Amino acid sequence: MGNRLATPKISCRNLWKLFGPDERNFFHRHAGDPSDEALAAAGYIGAVKSVSFEVAAGEILVVMGLSGSGKSTLIRCLTRLVEPTGGEIDFDGESLLKAGERELIELRRHKMGMVFQHFGLLPHRTVMSNAGFPLEVQGIDKRKRWNRTRELLKLVGLEGREANFPRDLSGGQQQRVGIARSLAVEPDVWFLDEPFSALDPLIRREMQDEFLRLQQMLQKTIVFITHDFDEAVRLADRIGIMKDGRLVQLDTPEAMVLRPADDYVAAFTKNAPRDRIISVAAVMQPSGAGDRAAGGLTVPQGARLHEIALPVFAGDAPVSVVDESGRPVGVLTRDALARALYGDPAR
Repeated sequence: MGNRLATPKISCRNLWKLFGPDERNFFHRHAGDPSDEALAAAGYIGAVKSVSFEVAAGEILVVMGLSGSGKSTLIRCLTRLVEPTGGEIDFDGESLLKAGERELIELRRHKMGMVFQHFGLLPHRTVMSNAGFPLEVQGIDKRKRWNRTRELLKLVGLEGREANFPRDLSGGQQQRVGIARSLAVEPDVWFLDEPFSALDPLIRREMQDEFLRLQQMLQKTIVFITHDFDEAVRLADRIGIMKDGRLVQLDTPEAMVLRPADDYVAAFTKNAPRDRIISVAAVMQPSGAGDRAAGGLTVPQGARLHEIALPVFAGDAPVSVVDESGRPVGVLTRDALARALYGDPAR
């Protein structure tokens, strides 16, 4: 993840998007903070309501929620495909909302990559032509364009399919073309709106793996929209959950599972794979300097619970938890491990 002390790649403050007649005047008449009751009474839809967050360079922020929660409208506001009603958006420290039409076009052409649920491939163009289309729009000469496009198609696993048409490809392969096309401009920020939701489960898993592989290589700043908590957990550095246009909680997957903000968030996390999300450090009992549990077994504080559950459950005594240098930092008991994995039986 990027350095949080540096200028955030994206900063979003008090962002609103209303749908209705003359929404800007309505918004200003209510001092930039209309209540849900005022919106309902006037017949306005509050698709995004007072949303604020930052995305660090190299971070994957996953925004999720049920249908109608506002997550897709939010990402369209961040790219100004939809004009916000109020608030601020900074891109690399510069106001995106103050950008003129020409500047905005240049930002989209050179710094923003976008992938949507529907692949949007041009049926009469080949894989090569589809993937290289953004470079064609930029006026890049054919030789340079095709060399770059071949590199991208190899990167996403479509080497040898350059001359095929979209109709010749599976859904997963078509989405790979869409991903290659979005990377053609070498974007600073990658926006993805439910890119895998139309795919079969096995292909979806494969595409998630591909996405993580690409991110490890490219280290993009990413805003990723999904309605699937398992997908969010696999991909995210942090997860934001939206409900009725508002950002209910923004946190790491681990913190969200352990400390959901409300019942709505708890419902999303109820069936989460806790053993693969929660770390030893989150459930250990901190120890004093030099303290060490009885016995020789030690476990690293950064390990996930599934990695250490068997040896901990197999022993009778608490085990020592150590940091990266091997220094004891805590103790993990079987009871604490069981509560983390299966919940508190007293509840």
